[in-house]
Amino acid sequence: MKRFWKWTIGIAALLLLAAFTILSFMAGSPKDAYGMVRYALPHMHRGTLRVGDDAPDARLVALDGSSGFHIRERTAGRPLVLVFGSFT
Repeated sequence: MKRFWKWTIGIAALLLLAAFTILSFMAGSPKDAYGMVRYALPHMHRGTLRVGDDAPDARLVALDGSSGFHIRERTAGRPLVLVFGSFT
């Protein structure tokens, strides 16, 4: 029975190492993979928005960094596109 547990633990460790290696390759580095597992995965969830639904109102910080506003205050019923990303 002791031999069975050694093999089981060994195979599980090998699978975890392979998964982390693949995730590191996909994320760009082991540091990024760790950050994704540590911070992003616990907060991922599917939302309830469907095509045609109004976007939820959110409070944003203005460019001056000190004042804030709600999205609906600035759009006044007009369409709004938000782009999140880095263009560097």
